[in-house]
Amino acid sequence: MGKILWKPGTMIYPLPAVMVSCGSEPEEYNIITVSWTGTICTDPPMCYISVRPSRHSYGIIRKNLEFVINLTTKSLAYATDWCGVKSGAEYKKFREMGLTPAKGALVKAPLIKESPVNIECIVKEIKELGTHHMFISEVVAVNAEESLFDEESGAFRLIDAEPISYLHGKYYEIGSLIGKFGFSVQKRKTGKRRK
Repeated sequence: MGKILWKPGTMIYPLPAVMVSCGSEPEEYNIITVSWTGTICTDPPMCYISVRPSRHSYGIIRKNLEFVINLTTKSLAYATDWCGVKSGAEYKKFREMGLTPAKGALVKAPLIKESPVNIECIVKEIKELGTHHMFISEVVAVNAEESLFDEESGAFRLIDAEPISYLHGKYYEIGSLIGKFGFSVQKRKTGKRRK
């Protein structure tokens, strides 16, 4: 079978569905759901979010130059979607969704306490790309739920939090493990490499 040539578009899926919290004081606090996000550098740790200038959170982030990426889970799926379709200009999203703003370590923007991982970010550059502007940011702190660390090995097990992903307008649970980084070159018990 052949392939169908589509017009250029955003086809890099699946993506994380994250809730980005922003604001420097309680009256300004807001949450925006974002899927245009990702890692762009390890050292220094850098990431990005892309936001439409028309969104209520855009002005808050642009003014304060900081935000928090809050990873989402199956139990947060409803709030994740709701915070993406409702505007912070009309609703106090923390209150409406029963979410708890928590103090960050290095930014004024609130963490979402119910999220298993909160990534505190400081904006270093804003790229105006078209429909979305990209906030290129440095990760200055990561807050992770203690219960997700294995007591014996210390390994971080985010999968236990039941993270979700976003694929063509739908939310999905993460599936079964099929391998780990480097499994294609890992030696078998017989000493032979996988072919």
